[in-house]
Amino acid sequence: MPHFFRCTTLFAAFGLSIGALAPALAQTKTPKYSNEFLNIGVGGRALGMGKVQVSLADDATAGYWNPAGLVSQKTKYDAVLMHSELFSGIVKNDYAAFSMPLDDKSAIGASLIRLGVDDIADTRALVNEYGYINYDNIRYFSVADYAMLLSYARKIGSVEGLQVGASAKVVYRNIGDFANALGFGIDAGAQYQRNNWRLALMARDITTTYNAWSINSKQYEGYAVDTDSIPKNSTEITLPTFVLGLGRTMKLPGEFTATAAVDLELTTDGQRNTLVSSRAVSIDPRVGLEVGYKQLVYLRGGVGNMQQVQSFTGQEEWKVQPSLGVGLALSGLRLDMALSRLAVEKLGQQSQPTSIIVSLGYGFK
Repeated sequence: MPHFFRCTTLFAAFGLSIGALAPALAQTKTPKYSNEFLNIGVGGRALGMGKVQVSLADDATAGYWNPAGLVSQKTKYDAVLMHSELFSGIVKNDYAAFSMPLDDKSAIGASLIRLGVDDIADTRALVNEYGYINYDNIRYFSVADYAMLLSYARKIGSVEGLQVGASAKVVYRNIGDFANALGFGIDAGAQYQRNNWRLALMARDITTTYNAWSINSKQYEGYAVDTDSIPKNSTEITLPTFVLGLGRTMKLPGEFTATAAVDLELTTDGQRNTLVSSRAVSIDPRVGLEVGYKQLVYLRGGVGNMQQVQSFTGQEEWKVQPSLGVGLALSGLRLDMALSRLAVEKLGQQSQPTSIIVSLGYGFK
């Protein structure tokens, strides 16, 4: 137990340092929700548990959730594929990951993410120079965000149960022929396991992530009116986000198991609509539960994204984002499905339909 209290103190001290650093970060003039496509989440298991995964990730998805978990995977090689369609199928979200150990103390992984809207009609030249509509002048383009993560994890031999990891992140964002951006950042994480307890810390964009936007001004010439301003090359900065996680696995009667976990996400890019909201730091808690039978069938649920919204009567009410999921694991194959709402209800109406996320994983011995 001394190791447990030592690591708990270490994580708590780091959390206090975040609180001390947050005011300085919040004073930096940066946009909120920068690179937000990287916060949607990956993997049917994680999304079925309300995105509570920082302390639990132990397969190829750990490269995204917490790279330290890569050294905990149970097979020699692990691969995961995911596809989901958001906003009634308008937005396509795809993910692929692979991980493998280097030796008994270290592991590596690679992850690819794409979020995009395809076949967007450019109708600026729909009316020709003679004032007639010519449908042949319609051009189509895509808006897509890409990310590649290369991850490394290692066990710390001096402290039993402690492992750390980091991911180098390359971001590419494209808006047809109009603009594109290239960015780079680093994520870092740690996990500590003691008996059935798991403690974790994840720092996303710990170095801040810089996106350098390049604008093709020629695409706007001849179409922009006097009141329009043509965008210029610029740099977009993503400030750090920290996630503290705690989880525990318990054995239940009749070959059942239960895993309960909680994550506290701390953002430093300004005041957000979260349970704890301030200019220095905003805190969004998430809770997840997974019940398994014989390590074969799993039922999952979670809640998060607690927000205060205005109801139809004009009163402020607290709403949460629920999620449900099921999983099947058989001979190394994992099939996970999650049902989740991307947004809360507003003014008595559903602002988003339920999204279905499906992921497929396979562990090679």
